[in-house]
Amino acid sequence: MDKTLLIEENGAEFLMTLGRAAGAEERDDGRVRWAIGNSPIDYHNCVVHAALTQNEADREIEASLQRMREHEVPGSWHVGPSMRPPDLGRRLIAHGFEYGGDDIGMAVDLSALPHEVPVPDDFVIERVRDEAGLAAWVEALGSGFGEGPVEAEWVGEMYRRLGFEGPWRHYLGRVDEEPVATATSFFGAGAAGIYFVCTVERARRRGIGAGITLAALSEARDLGYSVGVLGSSEMGYPVYRGLGFEEYCRIGLYEWRPG
Repeated sequence: MDKTLLIEENGAEFLMTLGRAAGAEERDDGRVRWAIGNSPIDYHNCVVHAALTQNEADREIEASLQRMREHEVPGSWHVGPSMRPPDLGRRLIAHGFEYGGDDIGMAVDLSALPHEVPVPDDFVIERVRDEAGLAAWVEALGSGFGEGPVEAEWVGEMYRRLGFEGPWRHYLGRVDEEPVATATSFFGAGAAGIYFVCTVERARRRGIGAGITLAALSEARDLGYSVGVLGSSEMGYPVYRGLGFEEYCRIGLYEWRPG
């Protein structure tokens, strides 16, 4: 599959799976795909696919807003290059959404990964397999990712509901036994997606983010996957380039909040 489509499809499956764990309202009829409800985070009450005509677009944007209002949650559209019509961003802004920046869609051939990257001597990576490990993972994520503890606690609860088996692998990095880094891999749409890469502020600029990402990708390669994908921030971009990732697309985030 085209790497741009792998990036979009893995991201959509990832968000829909978390939404399903939350008990969100789902829609997936080939024209629009969303999971809306039961998350305090706009990123996770989301429209992840739209294949609409010019005449349908405004009506469907309003339909998504109606679901967000009825569920009393903030929400978002994740507008990738395959979504139609091509002026969705302009239309979303006209309906009250705000442009929140881009996720940089990146992919790497796992056969080309470096064997190792420089990390501190006392940096240890472990797979999260139980409640204690998940609690430490949530603590580290909440110290430096996204919307902080609110998002970390919600994500941790979803992973608790989903269990420690299935298409997920969660990784925790420690320095001197203190949790300092997180990453999650999600296997969907034929690719290994990397999510929730976070290094707490006191441990940054030491190669830890690259190290934990490489560990997740290396295990995915060992499991038989050939392509890794992720959505990067501008801050993370040079880290992922150093691991061999290339940019293939931008996914625009359009956010709506009640009131």
